[in-house]
Amino acid sequence: MKRRNILKAAAAGLAAAPLAISSTNAQAASKVRLRMQTYWGTESDEIHDQFLDDVKVASNKSLRIKRFRGSELVPNADMFQAVSKGTIDMCQGYAGYWPGQLDIASIEAGLPGAWTNYDEAQYIMESKGLIDLIREAYAEQGVHYLGPIMGGPFDLLTTKPVKSLDDLKNMKIRATPSVAKILEKFDIPTVYLPGGELYLALSTGTIDGVIYAGTNEYKAMKLYESAKYYTFLNMVNPGYTDQMLINKAKWDSMSDEHRRIIEMAYAKHARKMHTWMVSGSIDAGTSGLFEFSTLPAEDSARLRKAARVLWEEEAAKSPRNAKAIEIIAAAAKATGRG
Repeated sequence: MKRRNILKAAAAGLAAAPLAISSTNAQAASKVRLRMQTYWGTESDEIHDQFLDDVKVASNKSLRIKRFRGSELVPNADMFQAVSKGTIDMCQGYAGYWPGQLDIASIEAGLPGAWTNYDEAQYIMESKGLIDLIREAYAEQGVHYLGPIMGGPFDLLTTKPVKSLDDLKNMKIRATPSVAKILEKFDIPTVYLPGGELYLALSTGTIDGVIYAGTNEYKAMKLYESAKYYTFLNMVNPGYTDQMLINKAKWDSMSDEHRRIIEMAYAKHARKMHTWMVSGSIDAGTSGLFEFSTLPAEDSARLRKAARVLWEEEAAKSPRNAKAIEIIAAAAKATGRG
């Protein structure tokens, strides 16, 4: 069996309906070339190259995507607007970069306390309809939301040991806007920096710590060379949610076959990316590069309590956000966290 047909058969298992595209149809389809940026650097080249290859092979090369690494075309925080305007066609981004540009962005990115494991997150997204509210919000901005890409751990890495939240009051921590709102309630100084600047910022003392991801990403970025103290925060797991976006006008102009190929390649990529981040963090945790500690239970509880105030703030932004928070709050209650 040719490799293209093997890929089609495997991809069909990721979707509700199988891909029905013949080689004749693929050859007849107009050639489409897309530019996609991710906020990731070289550390994710292999897994992103597989996504691009899946699209190329399944479409018989009639659909091709060229991937650019973080900030190569536009600043990472501008990717959503760039896709909306058609400056770039696609992105794999993180909505925590643009909370002021989309009402539901902070909720989509993974509010602290929103879920405790992958299955619960998928239940909230898929079964309870959070994904529909997110897709609606992006569509209003001329963007088609393909879906979430669940991340891995989302914890603290610092240049000095951390035993409590009080220790952080004398440090400057890199955090996304939504997490910064919570830390600032405890008088913890925060600053936002793109991922590509974290190594230099830590090595020069510009910042004292980061809340960016887990040991997998911290190891790949070599942040352990300046900061080896890893503190489990126990705020949310999966700790962050990426997504894949595509310009809606571009999406609407594509053939059904090409749209289906992208949907299935995205679904496969989302599952592989989550597994890569989680398993990579487990492996990196045994490398001896980090020293581990856990935030005291009472401090983690304080963070989650502060996050509930953030939930209320997010719900007040729009009727859509209010519906989203209702979904999250109902799930928390159903799992004994309400």
